[in-house]
Amino acid sequence: MSVLLHICCGPCTTYPLEVLKGEGIQVHGYFYNPNIHPYLEFRKRLESVEQLASRINLPVDYCREYGLRYYLRQVVFNEEGRCGLCYDMRLREVVVKAKKMRADAFTSTLLYSRYQNHDLIRRKAEDLAEEHKISFLYYDFRQGWQQGIDMSREMNLYRQSYCGCIYSEQERYDKHFRKNKSDAG
Repeated sequence: MSVLLHICCGPCTTYPLEVLKGEGIQVHGYFYNPNIHPYLEFRKRLESVEQLASRINLPVDYCREYGLRYYLRQVVFNEEGRCGLCYDMRLREVVVKAKKMRADAFTSTLLYSRYQNHDLIRRKAEDLAEEHKISFLYYDFRQGWQQGIDMSREMNLYRQSYCGCIYSEQERYDKHFRKNKSDAG
């Protein structure tokens, strides 16, 4: 079986890739993430995937275009539903690529993160699979959360501290700011 694996970053790829390859699945990666901001963060994540791919000999296609404008055009004025819109835009691109490559199925490293809306990702992927007549290979990779962290640390991969979008980055700093303010008061 051949699978196109949507890759959000190097660390989130380690455990899912081990599971898929452990089942004898032929994996081809695809880095497509117009949501990642700022540009330097985008570059760090892309380079992390390149580092991982060269280390383990994983074929990966890369969308190297910094997609901030495209992402913002999708989510501005829809901030409360931004995650669903983001999942949809990324997974839709993955499905189209999987069909062109004649892959048997697609899946995503987004299913590894404890911080993503797992049920929404699954629903979006299943809808796209039905719409495009290609299989979605579902796994709950979260059970390997710590193992993936350990693997990425051993490989010295860049590890990020937020999902990647500009809103997530703001929320990260807002929480930090609120905590410091309450500690000082």
